[in-house]
Amino acid sequence: MDLGVTLLTGIALCLLVQFVCFLFADADLTLLWATLFGSKPETKLKGLVVWVTGASSGIGEELAYQLAGCGSRLILSARRVDQLDRVKLHCLERSNLKDKDILVLPLDLLERASHEAKMKTAIKHFGNIDILVNNGGRSQRSLCLETSVDVYQALMELNFLGTVSLTKQVLPHMTQRGSGSVVTVSSVVGLAGAPLATGYSASKHALQGFFNSLRTELTEYPRILISTVCPGPVQSQIVQNAFTEEVGKAIPTAGDQQHKMVTSRCVRLILVGIANGTKEMWIAQQPFLLFYYVWQYAPTWAWFITDVLGRKRVQNFKAGLDADSAYFTKPKPKSS
Repeated sequence: MDLGVTLLTGIALCLLVQFVCFLFADADLTLLWATLFGSKPETKLKGLVVWVTGASSGIGEELAYQLAGCGSRLILSARRVDQLDRVKLHCLERSNLKDKDILVLPLDLLERASHEAKMKTAIKHFGNIDILVNNGGRSQRSLCLETSVDVYQALMELNFLGTVSLTKQVLPHMTQRGSGSVVTVSSVVGLAGAPLATGYSASKHALQGFFNSLRTELTEYPRILISTVCPGPVQSQIVQNAFTEEVGKAIPTAGDQQHKMVTSRCVRLILVGIANGTKEMWIAQQPFLLFYYVWQYAPTWAWFITDVLGRKRVQNFKAGLDADSAYFTKPKPKSS
């Protein structure tokens, strides 16, 4: 009897510790385990050639800095050459890399006919590509009833087809070598829907479906990693560059980002995931991380929560409040 009580007490304490740890977690349990006991990016990624799209700002820019610190050789791509040059300069200042170790390769994901030539330029410079990080893309902040179909087309062309096009250029190189990693930055809205992001969410769901299916096609290549990253709110410029109800119309204000995860922490977790071959990464602070698990394991409850919070988010958006901080801010009437 005493042994049984002791055993139950031990189990209860273990569950309590796990629960308390989860309250402060900012990534899924597999990824957090890898941060504690897995391979370190500084060891696994050193000397590898990593191609980062969307490298001129936000998560892509921070990826460049941390990869440079790991000793990875870099291909930096985005449309803004001046910003890529700036990122390259900072990478050189923060690492032991030489000028030849970082290739600035301007790229427009919408110009799919150019992707083959860009891939060949990268191969010519470094001889191979070990990791492709699909990070380029744009978000959305608009209500469906007010949004032009042109916005939905633009989101799918950029976020989905642009990413697929570049992946299809790089993947044959990896299958020929028998190794490599394709890491795609998706989103929490690639797993669950969210108001004000119908087109963005659709494009990320498309990426999830594509890469989950692609992973199953490549089982004969066990050394090729297909990984998707699903961040929650992260401090970046993605909101400033978001689509609104019309193509070309700028978002009025990006709002406060203090409640979001610090970019450097998000990127560190991404690199840990890559170093440990993680197929899918959930990265978010609470309560967003809890929502991932509720959506995965208790979808009925998830729909209820989504309805309640979604209604609040739409109300705040219509009231002129920051959509991303709507879950933390009570609506205030507009000033007259």
